[in-house]
This record gives sequence, structure tokens and C-alpha cells, in this order.
Amino acid sequence: MSTQSDTAPQAPEVVIYTTEWCPQSRSAQRFLEEHGIPHSAIDIDEDESAAEHCIELNNGYRSTPTILINGEHAATEPTGAELRALFNVQQDGFSLLRWIRQRGGRSI
Repeated sequence: MSTQSDTAPQAPEVVIYTTEWCPQSRSAQRFLEEHGIPHSAIDIDEDESAAEHCIELNNGYRSTPTILINGEHAATEPTGAELRALFNVQQDGFSLLRWIRQRGGRSI
């Protein structure tokens, strides 16, 4: 019988709505990549349904980057500090999520 402590925590599903021309989108994607945070990037200039969803989330604006975590709107145009807080990344680059993954899902 498996207990909760035996199962590795699931990484959250992260989706980032971007545009190719947006420097904030590139910075946010770079942050996610540098901290080993798996994510899907969707260019709203290329995907009309994603653009519509992005606009709906942002009160009629095509604001990028817009980040969803497990399908829930988490941030729009986040600063570096907001990204660190959102993904629990310390200023020195420590990523709790990456640390847990490196240990096969064990947090201790």
C-alpha cells in the first residue's frame, strides 16, 4: 500500500502566454528555464484561442507574459521578485521545486 509520503509531489502545470516581440515574455521564460520549472509557452500572436483567453484574464488587454498555474491565473507581467515569490525561488537562485526533483521527490 502506498502512502502520501511515498509519492513524489507533482510539479504544477505552468502555462505562459507570450509574444515573440515582448522582452518581459522572454525574461519570464528565461527565468522558468534557468530554475528548471517545466512549462508550456504559447505565443498569443500564433494561437487565437489562447489570445482570447489571455484577453479575458486581463480585462480586455493582450498583456504578456500571463502565467497560469494548474489552469488558474497566477500573474500578469510579473517582475523578477514576483516570479521568485510565485515559484518559491530565493534571490541566490535556490529553487525548492528543483531541489525536491533532484532528490526524486523527497523533500527531506
